[in-house]
Amino acid sequence: MEDRKIRPELLEEWALRYLGRYASSAENLRRVLMRRVRKRSAENAAEVRPLIDALVARYRESGLLDDAAYAAARVQSLHRRGDSVQAIRARLAAKGVAASEIAAAVSELRSAAADPDLAAACALARRRGLGPYRRAAADHARELAAFARAGFSRRIAEAVLACADVEAVETLARDGLD
Repeated sequence: MEDRKIRPELLEEWALRYLGRYASSAENLRRVLMRRVRKRSAENAAEVRPLIDALVARYRESGLLDDAAYAAARVQSLHRRGDSVQAIRARLAAKGVAASEIAAAVSELRSAAADPDLAAACALARRRGLGPYRRAAADHARELAAFARAGFSRRIAEAVLACADVEAVETLARDGLD
C-alpha cells in the first residue's frame, strides 16, 4: 500500500512546482498546499499545517514570496486588461493579500494614471468590443450592463460609450473626464 504520509520534501516539491507556474501570495500558496494535502490524505491535514506554515515563512524570508511585489504586479496586469479598482481590490483580497498591501499597490496605480478606473474602462471597451470598438449595431443597455458587471460607474461607462471613435477613447483614457 502506498505511503500517504506527507513529507516536508513533498510539500516543497509541490510549492516550487506551483510557484514555477504561477505568481502567488503567501496565503494563496498556503491554501493551495492545504488543498493538495487534503486531496492526498485528509487525516494528515492537521499535522501538516505547521510544516506548511514553516515553509511559507521560509519562502517569505528568502524573498521567494513577496506579497507587496505580487500585489503591485497583479494590480498593473489587471488594470491593463480593464478591471476596475473595485474588482482589483476584491481579487487581491480573495488571494489573501493584506489590506495594507492592496492599498499600497492601488495608490501606486492612482499616482500613475489621472483616473485609473476611466483608463481601465477604456481598456475593457477595447478588449470586449464595446462603444466605438463594436462591429455590430449598438445595444446601449447591454453595453452599460457589461461595464456595470466589471465594477464601473454609470458615469464612466457613459463617457466611454459616448466617444465617437477609437482616437476619442484613447484621448479620454489619457486625459480623463473634464
